[in-house]
Amino acid sequence: MSSIALQTMKSSVSRRWMSAAAVPLTRSLHTTSASMMASAADAKEAKIKTLEIYRWNPDKPTEKPVLQSYKVDLNACGPMVLDALIKIKNEQDSTLTFRRSCREGICGSCAMNIEGGNTLACISKIDKDTSKPLKIYPLPHMNIVKDLVPDLTHFYKQYKSIEPFLKQRTPPTDGKENLQTIEDRKKLDGLYECILCACCSTSCPSYWWNQEEYLGPAVLMQAYRWMIDSRDQFGPQRREKLQNKMSLYRCHTIMNCSKTCPKGLQPGAAIAKIKLMMATE
Repeated sequence: MSSIALQTMKSSVSRRWMSAAAVPLTRSLHTTSASMMASAADAKEAKIKTLEIYRWNPDKPTEKPVLQSYKVDLNACGPMVLDALIKIKNEQDSTLTFRRSCREGICGSCAMNIEGGNTLACISKIDKDTSKPLKIYPLPHMNIVKDLVPDLTHFYKQYKSIEPFLKQRTPPTDGKENLQTIEDRKKLDGLYECILCACCSTSCPSYWWNQEEYLGPAVLMQAYRWMIDSRDQFGPQRREKLQNKMSLYRCHTIMNCSKTCPKGLQPGAAIAKIKLMMATE
């Protein structure tokens, strides 16, 4: 064999050996890199946020409510207030009580007072400033079942009183759906989206002082939703039920309701339109 051919063969074998040796070396480097990144993440400085949460236990009615402090590492928690509450309940205090369900701002279950404003915990972002505690209370001026759970029995009773369903004397003769024009359907936009979270009603001073008789923003907006539905045939009767000095006219247009609504609706505007209907129809 010529010297040139022998040199070519040695060179080829050398390249194959180096290529084969590089595979485990590369894998080793990747593994080491991933391990270092994981270690860096583990070593990330904790970002501790203090949550001060209203606590009251009905089993100890003589004890006054207190604000109980909990500490949560924001680096190991989701971005929303509800995430922190769930983390506290799962990892620190299983007795903490609050309502929750959809986590998408649809059901209204997790309505509470966060940093002085009524909103939904599932769509309320945690303030990243760890120097300030996050204060959480139940909805104001309501009887409390436990901790962050208000008693909404009376609120739903008022909602039931307005008969929130379609009422007709002469339903469709063919027994099928109630037809409605596109224009009439658009009148319901900004009304039907209400999720009955009670944020607006519990932010209303008029409702605080007169909730036994005043229906409040949420219920009145729903009443208006059925009054203007072109398929409903009991508009005069619905208005007649509000023809007293308390059910509707306790509203003083403070507009806290529209300011606090987590869905961006306008209960105050709906109430004003009911008053206009009452005066002109």
